[in-house]
Amino acid sequence: MAKPTVKKRSTITVEVGLDDTKMPVEIKWKASDNKGPAEACKGMLLAIFNEQSKETMKIDLWTKEMQVVEMDRFMYQTLRGLADTYFRATGNKELANQMQQFTFFFGQATGAIPQEPGK
Repeated sequence: MAKPTVKKRSTITVEVGLDDTKMPVEIKWKASDNKGPAEACKGMLLAIFNEQSKETMKIDLWTKEMQVVEMDRFMYQTLRGLADTYFRATGNKELANQMQQFTFFFGQATGAIPQEPGK
C-alpha cells in the first residue's frame, strides 16, 4: 500500500527549563496550528514508535512542583486514554476492557476517582 501524500505539516514544540541540577522546573508546549502563546504544564509523556527498529522511545518529564495527587490524576487520565487509543487502533474490545478495568482500579486506589460506596 502506498503512503498517503502529505498535504500539511504541523510542529509541536516542547520547551523545558532546568535548574542547576538539570531537573525540570518549567515545561511549556506549543503547536504551530495554535497562534496563542506557549502553554505551561507540570508533566508530559512522549512515546514514539521507531519505524525501522520497531522500538518505542519515550520521554517522561515532570516539574518539581507537580504534586503526587496531580501525578496520580495524570497517570489515571493517561491510562484511560491509552486504553481508548488501543481499542480504536486494534478493535480488540476484550483487551481494551481489561485495560479499562485496571485503569478503574488504579483511579480508585490512588484517589484520582472516588471509591465505590461499600468498598
